Amino acid sequence: MANRFPVIPDDKQTPEQKVMVQAITSGPRGGGLRGPFNALMRSPDVGNRVQHVGAYVRFSSCIGQRLTELGIIMVARKWTAQYEWYAHRALAEKAGLSPMICDAIAAGKRPVSMAEDESLVYNFAKELLDTTVVSDATYNAMKDNFSEQGVVDLICSLGYYSLVSMVLNVAEVPLPPDAVPLPILG
Repeated sequence: MANRFPVIPDDKQTPEQKVMVQAITSGPRGGGLRGPFNALMRSPDVGNRVQHVGAYVRFSSCIGQRLTELGIIMVARKWTAQYEWYAHRALAEKAGLSPMICDAIAAGKRPVSMAEDESLVYNFAKELLDTTVVSDATYNAMKDNFSEQGVVDLICSLGYYSLVSMVLNVAEVPLPPDAVPLPILG
């Protein structure tokens, strides 16, 4: 699989693309354009807006990085977004999520031992991703523990990473040779 959106050399970038590159490389992500950003450069006004949302949900969400990463890997599993899984499983574990939780999600199963906050986020994300709605009980449990802002931050994170998953899957962003791919579920 080859990336359908190859890197645009610096000398071929439009001024708008350069603004987007600068915003990404000088922000909390650091480094170069990885993941969906080469594809998003093809529409730099959209790409720049999208990356600002991504920076917020990944680095500033009021639910914290561990729970945000739990939601992200659930989205990666839902979309079978290989590159997203590759990038965020390691970040989830670094943020304190148990490898057993990650393994269960990779296998398409509910993790058996989660902390209460992990279970609340898992239930909300699973229900929303699988059914496109959440029950009053699921909503109220999330709101009571994380506030309305926490509910909105999680919704926006799931939505943003669903968009990222679509971009990555269409772009066919390749995994590094040593990466373990996410299993394809039947």
